[in-house]
Amino acid sequence: MNQFVFEQLTPFLAQKSVAITEAGLRIIMILSVAYLAIRALNFGLKKLEQMLLTWREREDRERLANEKRIKTLTGMLHTIALTILWVIAVIMSLDQIGLDITPILAGAGIAGLAVGFGAQNLVRDIINGFFMILENQVRVGDVAVVNGTGGLVEAISFRTITLRDLSGTVHIFPNGTVTTLANMTKGWSAYVMEIGVAYKEDTDKVVAVMKQVADELQQDPTVGIKMIEPIEIMGVDAFGDSAVVIKARLKTLPIEQWAVGREYRRRLKKAFDEEKIEIPFPHRTLYMGEASLPFRLGGSLAQSPSS
Repeated sequence: MNQFVFEQLTPFLAQKSVAITEAGLRIIMILSVAYLAIRALNFGLKKLEQMLLTWREREDRERLANEKRIKTLTGMLHTIALTILWVIAVIMSLDQIGLDITPILAGAGIAGLAVGFGAQNLVRDIINGFFMILENQVRVGDVAVVNGTGGLVEAISFRTITLRDLSGTVHIFPNGTVTTLANMTKGWSAYVMEIGVAYKEDTDKVVAVMKQVADELQQDPTVGIKMIEPIEIMGVDAFGDSAVVIKARLKTLPIEQWAVGREYRRRLKKAFDEEKIEIPFPHRTLYMGEASLPFRLGGSLAQSPSS
């Protein structure tokens, strides 16, 4: 009896052993291919990181900030790619041991569809944030105008960008809603001025005084180091109601344009006062007629000579 059972089970066990061996070999092959794919992924991301660092060094000298940003991007790509590879490897391995993976794939498809509908705004924010950081459009510490709102960039993530305006109000924008982004401090900044002087003034003299003040400011050990180039004076830009407008620009280090511009205006006012250059202001003159005498303070109107 035992011999009969053994003879009946031997072919079955042999068949199952062969199937298990083949499945095991296939699983080992799948895991080996997944391992090689992971090694290739790590190698490719390292090369991508080096290429991005070399590319960014030509535009931006802040290596530490570049390294941190690029490592964040490559880390995110590594996590996403690694998750996809392991999910594929596990599903293929389950298929090799005889499990029906159709319900798993169907469930994953339904779950993905539900997540896609429910989190489409989140996905849009993350994708936009990824490219915003990849392209180095704005960084923490920059002064930017987002959707018409200006402020200091306090935080950037793959989902949101945070600004704090001059009054201290914090504005948070989902990256997917950013339609306009103006960076006022990328690479270098500029302080644009429109200086108004009276019509009676010699504009060549005014320009000479403006250049002299800017040259002296550039020699200042505290403020001058913030100026990248000498002042750029475009010349007479407009004829106003009561002033001739001269346009000029100061090119400065990022986010230093306001400090340099305020100090320049302070010194320019003093220089104009010393040179007797008039800075006009709106005023109104009343004419009472040629034969009329002026009013006296604290008294009545003076009598005319003929009365």
